[in-house]
Amino acid sequence: MNIKEIKKLQKLCENKGIKISLAESCTGGLISSSLTSIAGSSNFFDSGIVSYSNKAKIELLGIDKKIISKYGAVSKEVALSMSKNLYRITKSNICVSVTGIAGPSGGTKQKPVGTVYFSIYHDFESKINIINYKKFFKFKSRNTIQKKCNDFVIKNLIKLID
Repeated sequence: MNIKEIKKLQKLCENKGIKISLAESCTGGLISSSLTSIAGSSNFFDSGIVSYSNKAKIELLGIDKKIISKYGAVSKEVALSMSKNLYRITKSNICVSVTGIAGPSGGTKQKPVGTVYFSIYHDFESKINIINYKKFFKFKSRNTIQKKCNDFVIKNLIKLID
């Protein structure tokens, strides 16, 4: 976690009146923790939901269980549903979701450990847009994969807002 980058994100959000919410699965709240590690984070951070289990994704975020059954919890479709439903719940300007396989087990040939899907649903500057990413972090350590997800989200939010 780079405090300088988080402070830069904070300043960008404050200058544009942007609030951020997160729906995290494989990162277990790490990104929310990073964003709230600085004083004044309530000026730009609205909420974070850790929806680690499929049950939590369905009950807290309203993800259709048919989507999870068809595509799997680690998929573009679930990440997209997470960010869109988080927006519906929070009305934050930027809603980010992350779902993936941090390992060290749980991977498959189609979705190996390190496969992560991100979705950013945003509605600032009078437009609604959705950005989806699929990343593969080729690391063996669960903590390293989670940290790489954290860094990826923060860097991409800065890029989006700046």
